[in-house]
Amino acid sequence: MAKKIVQFVTGSTRLMFQGGWAYHAWMAVLTFLVLSGILAYGRQLRDGLIVTNMRDQVSWAFYIGNFTFLVGVAAAAVLLVIPAYVYNWKPMREIAIFGELLAISAIVMCLLFVTVDIGRPERAWHLLPFVGNLNLPQSLLGWDVVVLNAYLVLNLTIVLHFLYSAYHRQPYKTKFVVPLLLFSIPAAVSIHTVTAFVYAGMASRPFWNASILAPRFLASAFCSGPAILLILFQILNRTTKIRIKDEAIWKIAELMSYAMFINLFLFGAEIFKEFYSGTHHMEHSQYLYRGLHGHAALVPFAWASVLASFVAFVLFLVPATRKNFLTLNLGCLLIYAGVYIEKGMALVIPGFTPSTLGEIFEYT
Repeated sequence: MAKKIVQFVTGSTRLMFQGGWAYHAWMAVLTFLVLSGILAYGRQLRDGLIVTNMRDQVSWAFYIGNFTFLVGVAAAAVLLVIPAYVYNWKPMREIAIFGELLAISAIVMCLLFVTVDIGRPERAWHLLPFVGNLNLPQSLLGWDVVVLNAYLVLNLTIVLHFLYSAYHRQPYKTKFVVPLLLFSIPAAVSIHTVTAFVYAGMASRPFWNASILAPRFLASAFCSGPAILLILFQILNRTTKIRIKDEAIWKIAELMSYAMFINLFLFGAEIFKEFYSGTHHMEHSQYLYRGLHGHAALVPFAWASVLASFVAFVLFLVPATRKNFLTLNLGCLLIYAGVYIEKGMALVIPGFTPSTLGEIFEYT
């Protein structure tokens, strides 16, 4: 057993460095980006979080916006696991592992964004079980740490078992991996639900203090993650020996259209509540969609997000455009951009603007 594990590790490591010129060029670009990020983080460690331009008024920004968006991308593996292992649909079962791989990469990025957002990262040991104190069950942030790391370990276990079995050309153990895959469904729901509760539980931030925030998070998650997968599947079809059936791509796109409808409906319900009630708490939404007291930096982005999401919904709803790769890819790019803005700058920054003291800090 130990010998086979060593063979798997060493063999997989060798495979990582095999590929054509395009593969090596892509790896070089990614390596450059990683190194530039490390240099930028070194500057932040030296000078402090002030280099991000955050202030007391806006103390969260793109780090936490990216974290929130990527939690949704990680949860999107559910859209492949349910048809594959609940309804036993073979075309989806063949590609479910890619949803798990995407979940792993997204969760890793989530944890990294939280790490760079911590002003004193050397104190992160306080989050380690049995060493520090997560303040459970009172702390929602503590629960977020638990569910994110548990989901990462769960998906790593599933993927490593699949890859180990494939490397040694042996069938995977159904009794071991299928229960884990089924458990990943509520686990995926939990990571985005707890993240939404972190926002919604802040009574002093009325922009986030909404009961439908968690279902909105989940609906948008089942759009953004699959949008990445649909484009990835086409790249794999063209550049590798992996063959992904068109019917699987069409089915994912169809499921995305349902999720987009729910997301847009919940968005409309929230907008109606905000603007029809006309309370003082409407200032945050007004800042986002109309501008407030001459401050309107986010208005173009907010409306671009709404327009992109609506156009993508139409493209995915109509079978003729959903089954045309040109319009399908356009819809994927639009929904990715729309959800990224919605969960990034359009969620985090307006929650702090105006501040609890009525101050407006135009974050850039």
